[in-house]
Amino acid sequence: MNNVQCEVIGESLVIHLPEELDHHSSRDLRRQTEEGLRGRRIRRLVFDYSRTRFMDSAGVGAVLGTYKLFREREGEVAVCGAGRRVRRLLEMAGIPRLARICNTLEEALNPPSDGSEACGQDGERER
Repeated sequence: MNNVQCEVIGESLVIHLPEELDHHSSRDLRRQTEEGLRGRRIRRLVFDYSRTRFMDSAGVGAVLGTYKLFREREGEVAVCGAGRRVRRLLEMAGIPRLARICNTLEEALNPPSDGSEACGQDGERER
């Protein structure tokens, strides 16, 4: 499957990103996110990269644009499931300064009980 899928879990909107996040899927990302946020009390936006194998600059730009759209709500943003290559791109784009980087969806949905911004960083996977 190579399309964006959104899922509401409590007050979180989880965006399951496609296998290829490029200029084609970027439009779908924005549209699906706007639809997922419409009329809902969403406090956390989670980008799930567990299916993503390829991401280009348009994909990075789409994620940044979606982040900016959501930050107007003053909510939390998290990233989960990124393999080593995708994580490297996210780091080069400065995403760790904007969002918590987590290994699993469960970590992303449950902020650390100590109030810190960190998620577990071990267990990076090669993709």
